[in-house]
Amino acid sequence: MYEHLPNRKIVCFDMRSFYASCAAAIEGLDVMKVPIAIVGNKERKGGIVLAASPSLKKQFGVRTGMRLFEIPDDPAIHLIEPKMGFYIDVSMEITRLLNSYVPKEAIHVYSIDESFIDLSGTERLWGSVDETVRRIQDDLETQFQLPSACGIGPNMLLAKLALDIEAKKTGVAHWMYEDVPAKLWPVAPLSRMWGIGSRLEKTLNGMGLFSVGDLAHASLERLEKKLGVMGNQLYYHAHGIDLSDMGAPLIEGQVSYGKGQILYRDYTLREDVLTIVLEMCEDVAMRAREAGRAGRTVHLSIGYSKQTLGGGFGRSRSLSEATNDTMKIYRMCTKLFDEFHDGRPVRRLSISLTNLEEEHSMQLSFFDEDRWRTRQLGGVVDSLRKKYGSNAVLRAVSYTEAGTAVERAKLTGGHKT
Repeated sequence: MYEHLPNRKIVCFDMRSFYASCAAAIEGLDVMKVPIAIVGNKERKGGIVLAASPSLKKQFGVRTGMRLFEIPDDPAIHLIEPKMGFYIDVSMEITRLLNSYVPKEAIHVYSIDESFIDLSGTERLWGSVDETVRRIQDDLETQFQLPSACGIGPNMLLAKLALDIEAKKTGVAHWMYEDVPAKLWPVAPLSRMWGIGSRLEKTLNGMGLFSVGDLAHASLERLEKKLGVMGNQLYYHAHGIDLSDMGAPLIEGQVSYGKGQILYRDYTLREDVLTIVLEMCEDVAMRAREAGRAGRTVHLSIGYSKQTLGGGFGRSRSLSEATNDTMKIYRMCTKLFDEFHDGRPVRRLSISLTNLEEEHSMQLSFFDEDRWRTRQLGGVVDSLRKKYGSNAVLRAVSYTEAGTAVERAKLTGGHKT
């Protein structure tokens, strides 16, 4: 099965406890020994823990996503507010470091703290892949005080799985095609497999599939009939097969445009919640327009306040035709909110546009004469925001007490710079 497949030297690097490590470097602390919590806002008891150092997790049980008031009042714990501008600068410098080993075309920055590089053909320059990985890890420690873990594989998928499943515990892991039955197939639940979220996992469980091995031995025809192209990709990924190029998404069917937000306070009034929903729809639609894409399915997720025992709902509904129009997305979100919201205070919101297609495939309707004019107007607003900043043009509701767009425009990555 594997004899004719590419056998590249792909490495997936992950900066361990990236935010905490960057903060520790600034403060002159040892991130592996000192309890450090990166807190969104130290002035608010409900401030969210964005990152926790290994010792904070081990000694005090503090995890990412907890609130400031849940952190023990212990003088050994260092509370530090995020400096997103600095984190981004460090991430860019890390990319420059990787670029000193391989050309830009051989680098794919997956996230602010995770990157893929292709070391194929570099043996004469730097030695074996294992030797090169050790050199890069040493450079990361020396130049940035950043500990790292890395997965190595013949393609992006196996490199990423080696990282997530093994290397984050051991530091380095090297997976080959022949390792798939012993290392990948036993993985369960399925959500531990890169590219499988909780909703897809439930669907697969409903088909009687509970481990990656189950997926690998399932009928390809049955998977394609149930999940379409996604079923085909999952089947081959379960066998460790991935033909994607550097920079290409590993699961095309998962591409979507979304926005999530944890609100500054509990929102109890419908019109206040919908103010935030409109702001978020504006952002989602703009990203879709910039990419030349449109989507048919709108998903709205609401999380209730912990003061009312939490919980919430997530619902999707498809439109009759694909769109990237802010108000059409907003109107669908409004329908979902009015249908499923039970009246409790809202603390978390998430919106996504999925089931995508190329924008040029949208049909012009005889009954929607203003569509092209609306699209042009959206493009002009997008251009102004791109040139002058995200708050250059805002809807009036963003200037009300409920709006958050004005305040968030001052942040980088949702946090202070």
